[in-house]
Amino acid sequence: MSNGADSGVSQDQAALKRLERAITVALRRLEETRGDAEEAEARSSEYEALVRRFTEDETEPERMISRLRTLEAENDDLRVRVEKGREGVERLLAKIRFLEEQR
Repeated sequence: MSNGADSGVSQDQAALKRLERAITVALRRLEETRGDAEEAEARSSEYEALVRRFTEDETEPERMISRLRTLEAENDDLRVRVEKGREGVERLLAKIRFLEEQR
């Protein structure tokens, strides 16, 4: 039979092992969190650089807006031209169908 002292030591050993496992898990999570924080800081630095790039030169945003408006106007013009082209093609197809029916 085992005496009470042996039982107390084995309980202490089991508690120590649980504590060691908990510390190991906590350290692993801390390391993962540290890595995540480093990645987030790197991304933040990239975003800050981008924001600085677009805000340092005050003429850059104005130039971009001007270019955007020019492109939108060109896009509208191209849409009108494509629509006119479609209408012309439709008229030609109608004439071809009429001529084919006349045969």
